[in-house]
Amino acid sequence: MPSRTAEKPDTDRAESKPPTPGHPIDAALSERFDLAEHRRYLARELDGVILDLGAGGGAMVPYLQTAVQREPALRLHAIEPDPNRRRQAKQTATTHNLDIHLQSGRAESLPYADDTFDVVIASAVFCTVQDPLLALEEVHRVVKPNGEFRFLEHVRSDGLRGYVQDVVTPLWKRIDNGCHLNRRTDDWIAAGPFALDEIETLRLGVSPSRPFVRGTATPVSHTETDSRISDDDGFQELH
Repeated sequence: MPSRTAEKPDTDRAESKPPTPGHPIDAALSERFDLAEHRRYLARELDGVILDLGAGGGAMVPYLQTAVQREPALRLHAIEPDPNRRRQAKQTATTHNLDIHLQSGRAESLPYADDTFDVVIASAVFCTVQDPLLALEEVHRVVKPNGEFRFLEHVRSDGLRGYVQDVVTPLWKRIDNGCHLNRRTDDWIAAGPFALDEIETLRLGVSPSRPFVRGTATPVSHTETDSRISDDDGFQELH
């Protein structure tokens, strides 16, 4: 089992930050905190065929460009359901001269064949998808058996803050494009068809959208999965 590290302070604040269009929460976080370190983590040492799951306005583009400079043979794909953000992402990719196949699509129904990708990247995606458990199943379907799932997500907190997130979420998701503050994405990944290789809790975010977690997971077969989350158990948030 991977060890969950203590909360990690945000670093690299002095580094210049690339523009972060797209999800309002993502943009606000980039203004207050430097997400560069954590996006570099997602884009480090990439090889093969890569999927940016929920590209937003192109926040990962500068880091994927760096990855391509290191490994020119990378084949990059991205999906984004929102047409306005998709246009932003295309413009960002053009500005950075990045060759990436960007198309419309939802995480719950990915338009790709089984075992397509070497790495799937998710950055602030699972707070807004309509069915996160189905989305995780889709990630498992399209990632190669020896591939990797990398994630950077804000999740439900413990204690009083978690209770506040439960209470606030019904209003919050109305004003912030469906963003759920109380998603237990880290728990769902751990209990689903993945083996957690590493996971780290980050002292990152603006209340009430904290903490963040980042980590990596590798797919396992359903017969290897010790326990699965049912719909009744998985959604413990208020709607």
